[in-house]
Amino acid sequence: MNNNSIKKILILAANPIDSVRLSLEREVSEIRTTLQLSANRARFAIEARGAVCPDDVQKYMYDIKPQIVHFSGHGEGHEGLVFEDEDDRAILVPGKVLSNLFELFSDRVECVVLNSCYSIAQAQEIFKHIPYVVGMNREIGDLAARKFSQGFYRAIWDDRSIEEAFESGKNAMDLANIDESLTPVLFKRSTSDSLAERLRQRVPPIPANLEEPEGAVSLNSAFYIDRSPMEGRCYEAVASRGALIRIKAPRLMGKSSLMLRIRDRSTQLGYRIVKLKLEFGNSLSNDLDRFLRWFCASISQELGLSNKFDDWDNDIFTSKDNCTTYFESYLLKAITTPIVLMLDKVDILFTSPIAGDFFGLLRVWHEMSKSEQIWENLRLIVVYSQEPDSRCDIKFDLDRSPFQNVGVDIELAEFNLSQVKDLHTRHGLRWSNAELEELMLMVGGHPYLIRVALYHTARQYVSFRQLLDDAPTEAGVYSGHLRKCFDCLKNHNLLAAMQQVVATDNPVRLPVKEAYQLYSIGLISRQGNDVMPSCDLYRLYFRDRLGVNR
Repeated sequence: MNNNSIKKILILAANPIDSVRLSLEREVSEIRTTLQLSANRARFAIEARGAVCPDDVQKYMYDIKPQIVHFSGHGEGHEGLVFEDEDDRAILVPGKVLSNLFELFSDRVECVVLNSCYSIAQAQEIFKHIPYVVGMNREIGDLAARKFSQGFYRAIWDDRSIEEAFESGKNAMDLANIDESLTPVLFKRSTSDSLAERLRQRVPPIPANLEEPEGAVSLNSAFYIDRSPMEGRCYEAVASRGALIRIKAPRLMGKSSLMLRIRDRSTQLGYRIVKLKLEFGNSLSNDLDRFLRWFCASISQELGLSNKFDDWDNDIFTSKDNCTTYFESYLLKAITTPIVLMLDKVDILFTSPIAGDFFGLLRVWHEMSKSEQIWENLRLIVVYSQEPDSRCDIKFDLDRSPFQNVGVDIELAEFNLSQVKDLHTRHGLRWSNAELEELMLMVGGHPYLIRVALYHTARQYVSFRQLLDDAPTEAGVYSGHLRKCFDCLKNHNLLAAMQQVVATDNPVRLPVKEAYQLYSIGLISRQGNDVMPSCDLYRLYFRDRLGVNR
């Protein structure tokens, strides 16, 4: 038989001395045994390499020229796969590096199997260049990993497709009574992802200026969608004396992108900017004196001023009085131009014992700006994920806070069809209105979810149809986002509430606190006093993960 017709499987194993020992040699031996028992054994060759160092991999890829690459060992999630250094100790190789490696061999490798814990992050990166990639979405047991390999390669030796081999691997786990068949995830190209099909459909070339949908949209980005008149209201307000702007929206709706533009407009006006993200431990959020000391010191630092709070820290007065005096007698006199104080994630304080005092202080300062000239230069912007609700354990009086009956109220809404169509055109895509509506049925008009879909299709990592088919699964482009949502629900004891929401196609009534929390995360929308999933993505994913039978 011609050597060129033999399909080669390269098995890479790493079992560092400072990690939990795995039965990797046994896994390789069992894979070899499945091949020896196959009638097609002459058509395949297994090349196994152990104690693999990162720089070994490229060498083996060039020397062996495999069609399937199998990795056995440890994984550390987003941090990377575990290889060995020259001292046989663990060294992590991140997914981006592995992705770049496999891009060099994308014309040859048809499948990569990452048989290691939490390897789904690396699988997603490698999938950008390889048509079939298997990763694990959680920890996988040693026996489960070996059984999956046995079932997977039995199908390969039988000339089955990669999809069939993947199902065979999961079935082998089930037959061994191992309840881990949901751990492996297959990323696969659809038939319409082939180059010939893309050319037939006249898919436009990948735009050169594509941006990954992460973080705030930069000021010079071609992918920021203006949501007029919202921006105009903010620009007008921040230029007003004693301004107070309240910006609220669930996670990933564009608050940071809007803040970036308000900041830029304020800089153009010659204002000084202070941005504080209120993320800290209980030691600050439970102690008003310590919090206000941190607050004043942080603002001084952002303004390039020395921290002189001790000069105004008088035991005769309250810490709130001392903080007000510090602003009035030092900060607002030292900086003669307006100061824009941007406070992000203020909802972290809603249930804190210091909330009433701190938010009351902000309200007093805003009211003082209407009558006292020195306070006119303080412009306040408070940013949060949900409107505070007196029925949800908040620790302050709404009427004495900056959240009621004062300032400019900005609530970020989802994109409408026209805005989604505009954004999809900027990504160089040519979808029909029906296709855009189908996408919005799956993810709504959520800015982040829309951008993820458009980015991955514009980069030609996935076809439109595969995007929608896989969207609510661990194999889809939203897998990382969905897992974070699941973990958030688990950490806040909200799994039962979400299960109730997705168990029906109709709106349901939840306790106010649970509805409030789910809305803040962005998983539900309101229908009067009832709630329902904000889009089919969450409905379908959580039905599956929470075992809701329909």
